[in-house]
Amino acid sequence: MKNKKDNNFSNEHKAYLRKERNKKIIITVSRILILVLILGIWELCAQAKAIDPFITSSPSRVIKTIGDLYKNGTLFYHIGITLAETIAGFVIAVVFGYAVAVVLWWSDSVHKVLEPYIVVLNSLPKIALGPLIIIWIGTGYTAIIFMTVIVSVIVCIMNMLAGFIAVDKTKVTLMKSMGANKLTTLRKLIMPATLPALMNTLKVAVGLAWIGSIMGEYIVSKAGLGYLIVYGGQVFKLDLVMTATFILCVLAGGMYGIIAVIEKRFNK
Repeated sequence: MKNKKDNNFSNEHKAYLRKERNKKIIITVSRILILVLILGIWELCAQAKAIDPFITSSPSRVIKTIGDLYKNGTLFYHIGITLAETIAGFVIAVVFGYAVAVVLWWSDSVHKVLEPYIVVLNSLPKIALGPLIIIWIGTGYTAIIFMTVIVSVIVCIMNMLAGFIAVDKTKVTLMKSMGANKLTTLRKLIMPATLPALMNTLKVAVGLAWIGSIMGEYIVSKAGLGYLIVYGGQVFKLDLVMTATFILCVLAGGMYGIIAVIEKRFNK
């Protein structure tokens, strides 16, 4: 079957496809080599005492700390808590942000009234709300999820609203001339046309959700990767700090990768 498909392509097109495949392979291998190089230099510098491993840790110490956390049964406990908080905050922020963007697109008057407040809320340093969040919501997981949402949601609103507004006005006018109401225009034109904007919003929201959850754990948590970072810094267990940071990078990269796969599927 594959050979029959290939026979439908010209030699020039086959050469182009091979070139694109080779390009993707080179990019993937280059990424892996850069990561291996960074980790290797880090480890060599720590072993040679060119840097103080007590302060900077090292890949081997990070691996050992991960093993220790696994042995005492806390590794997946802390990962699970932070991951659950981040995913919950991410989903709420994206869904709520999308809904608010739809409302602002639907009513130009509401958009003009609320726009200054949205800009001000976006510029507000969210960490300053930490003490208020503790008073309003308490010190449980709900407070951390709330922090994740407020860090992410404004950017989600602004990105999606920009995508809605950027849709070709000629097409919107054509829909109106054909008798389409607002809801039909939204379903048939705006939402499909803004799928790329939605994908970009998801990519941005992933990073912000991790920032929000870790900020929340800094303030109120008793478990999670943010808690490990704070605890490790307080007792000078910097291997623990670097280990928790490394795990965060892996998890954030994994979530971003899932979004990239979804985006690729939608693009097809």
